[in-house]
Amino acid sequence: MHNFNELYLIVGRMMKYHNTILEAIGNTPLVKLNKIVPDGAATVLVKCEFMNPTGSIKDRMALYIVEEAERAGDLKPGGTIVENTSGNTGLGLAMVAAVKGYRCVFTMPDKMSQEKIDMLKGFGAEVVITPTDVPGDSPDHYVNTAKRIAAETPNSYYVDQYHSPRNIDAHYHSTGREIFEQTQGDFDYFVAGTGTGGTASGVGRYLKEKNKETGKNIQVVGVDPIGSVHYHYFHTQTLVTPHVYKVEGIGEDILCGAMDFDAVDRMMQTNDKEAFTMARRLVREEGLFCGGSSGAIVHGAIELAKEVGEGKTIVTVLTDSGTRYISKHLSDAWMKDHGFLEPYSELGFVEELLKGRSQDAITASASDKVGDIVTTLKDKGISQVPVLDGQGMPQSIVHELDVLRALQTGEVNLDTAISEIAHPIGGLTSPKARIEELFQIFDEDQVAVVVDNQKLVGIVSKIDVIDFMARHSSKG
Repeated sequence: MHNFNELYLIVGRMMKYHNTILEAIGNTPLVKLNKIVPDGAATVLVKCEFMNPTGSIKDRMALYIVEEAERAGDLKPGGTIVENTSGNTGLGLAMVAAVKGYRCVFTMPDKMSQEKIDMLKGFGAEVVITPTDVPGDSPDHYVNTAKRIAAETPNSYYVDQYHSPRNIDAHYHSTGREIFEQTQGDFDYFVAGTGTGGTASGVGRYLKEKNKETGKNIQVVGVDPIGSVHYHYFHTQTLVTPHVYKVEGIGEDILCGAMDFDAVDRMMQTNDKEAFTMARRLVREEGLFCGGSSGAIVHGAIELAKEVGEGKTIVTVLTDSGTRYISKHLSDAWMKDHGFLEPYSELGFVEELLKGRSQDAITASASDKVGDIVTTLKDKGISQVPVLDGQGMPQSIVHELDVLRALQTGEVNLDTAISEIAHPIGGLTSPKARIEELFQIFDEDQVAVVVDNQKLVGIVSKIDVIDFMARHSSKG
């Protein structure tokens, strides 16, 4: 028999430890934001995923996918893990590979930080750098490069995070469950970035199941950087031409199979400056050392918090660590070089172009005829008309050149439905986009169709921007 003091000493000496670093993945804390949330806004809680072993939420997916691949026999002893990555997934996979004894090869766009490349190499991974500004179907695109390497490498396993259902399942089983348990389901919105789509989709599916079980109505909101394809696809089910943006680890230039749009209730857009400015504020005002994608997501969460007001609670995620970005947005010199640090002469936001307009945007409905469009173009003195669906969302657009070509070839007459000549919208944007970001749309000979909260709020053409700049120049 031991007396109490002897038992206390024995218990006190009991060791608590993980068998490997992989057991330390997950169970990250939920922290309330204080200084950066304005008065009168909803409560915002952030899940600190940058506290995972390699510093990002991708550790969860990396471990889950590898272990599922092992169970299914897709990944065998002595095998090689191959993946396309913006850095974080690669780091998670490299850590798992180091523990389990696999070789790994990663492809990475050249816009990614040197810190990420060096960290991957530190784990012993092989890194292949590819050009950023190439179309999704180019053989030089980092996804296609990874596929080629996997096909050429014996005993390899291609993770395919962008399209694998295991990506979604990882967040369904871990991130979604943890958030619900930590909050007891007592929150109103979940805000996530849309990169591969795994987090938004997995957590979204989990929460929607809990909504059915409990009668709650927790809404899932995706955040997408301007230049990515997700925001546009959510609203129109068509792909827009992507363009390059600076923030890493969020958004995509291809449609991802791991992005389940049915799991998302709403999409918001952010731009590079908003993302980097908020990321710096999170570090300096809240002490949360996170990356640019976290800044983008939290910017969206703060805008939502201001919109829904007090009494509501928003949960979001800080996806990765600021250690990857010491030479980028955390550097004042880098921010100045890229025009993101004041003083900086900006044109403003798209919403400023829409102020003071005397009438709503001229639109058409799917039931209209070609003759109706001809009359509208002539009477209103415009050169294009967006076509709205039953919910007021633009689903396509008709340009005067479309009408001209169709009538000239004899393919249509004035009684033909406009669906025969309408085209997908190529210039969808949000009121919070910077005016400078419209130039990419104009370069493709498009007008900017402005959508907010799944409603058309205006149409902006080149002459609208020219007039806006001229008026502001005269005031200066």
